Amino acid sequence: MKHHRSETTSTADLSAKAAELFEDIRALSRDAAGVSRPAFSEIETETLDYLAKQARAEGICVEEDAGRNLLFYLPQHASAKRFTVIGSHVDSVPMGGNYDGLAGVIAGLMVLIAARRGLRDLSRPVRVLAMRGEESAWFGACYLGSKMLTGSLPEGEFNAAHKGDGRTLGAHLQALGINTAPIEAQEPICDLSQIEAYLELHIEQGPLLVERNIPAAVVTGIRGNFRYRDSRCIGQAGHSGAVPRAYRHDPVLAFAELMHRLDGTWQHLLNTGKDLVLTSGVVGTDPARHAIARIPDEIAFTLDIRSQDAGTLDQMRSYLKGEMADIARSRGVRFELGAEVAVAPALMDADLVQGLEAAMAEVTGEAFSMASGGGHDAAVFAQAGVPAGMVFVRNRNGSHNPEEAMEIADFMVGVDILSTYMEAAS
Repeated sequence: MKHHRSETTSTADLSAKAAELFEDIRALSRDAAGVSRPAFSEIETETLDYLAKQARAEGICVEEDAGRNLLFYLPQHASAKRFTVIGSHVDSVPMGGNYDGLAGVIAGLMVLIAARRGLRDLSRPVRVLAMRGEESAWFGACYLGSKMLTGSLPEGEFNAAHKGDGRTLGAHLQALGINTAPIEAQEPICDLSQIEAYLELHIEQGPLLVERNIPAAVVTGIRGNFRYRDSRCIGQAGHSGAVPRAYRHDPVLAFAELMHRLDGTWQHLLNTGKDLVLTSGVVGTDPARHAIARIPDEIAFTLDIRSQDAGTLDQMRSYLKGEMADIARSRGVRFELGAEVAVAPALMDADLVQGLEAAMAEVTGEAFSMASGGGHDAAVFAQAGVPAGMVFVRNRNGSHNPEEAMEIADFMVGVDILSTYMEAAS
């Protein structure tokens, strides 16, 4: 019984430490609403400096890599040639939530702190990676830090302008003292052969865990997508009262029919066991040219279609174009999709998924797995050939907003899953 009370006290101490880290960093990066930790900024550096100070106070080693990210590890693993990385990012969107990204870094630190305090036995080496620059809000491209590490940063993204000051990403990196020559040459700035696996904890960005009352989940894959940011359906303007239905070329009704067909196909694919989500997040006619008594001649819209399966994405791309052509013929309109932007799906490593599921079953009594709708650094490592795995933690109110609501108790379940997995892998 005495041991049980000691263990409970230790768990409470870890939870309190995690809450302290979150709240101190919230105060450090507070904005008019929520928090703002811009990529490659002074605030991002201050956040990393704070984490380094806290880690050293726990007896954890800290070093900086070639991208000015931080690596944390136990003293006994200082000379390890191979290790598992537990990582995530510390930057945020403007006036965003405090947990997106940061939860993954603090989770890794809690795994190390638990081991350092003698609560866990990590005989296999772990490096916790606190990365810079994941959010696309600052330079228009995401996963900049992990792309730099893996040598996959495109030239256009290296030269992308900051949305605030207009300076390029390369200029911001150089101002931090980062050697940009290997980054420009698309060479990895870390030794990928040393990484046995990459693990990432992240808050869930949708409602599934909340709706199912489950504290955490193992991620099976990260959905790829294809997107059209500047699509149009072009018809013919007319008086709303004077043009009979048979003579109309109404782009709004054509777009509505397209979405109805896409929705029906979405349901069919789900019924047959396929993975798919689709969204048209920006839709509208031009209020400066159109009016309540005018049939519009054009409607602009976006499309974002995602799946874990590349074949399903190809199927939807073909179906979309076929349906557009059919509706265009029947309604006398014209669709212009515009340029496509595509990201390949990234499946998590099957052995890691199985191991994390076993760890979750041990921690909670039952494993639960799901797909990730949002993209993460784990996808970049997976596409670079590093086995990757993820754990989601229950979170209310979505992400990228000040209302993110992760409970520390749920967070500690995620930490326990990671620790349990690492102990089993030892």
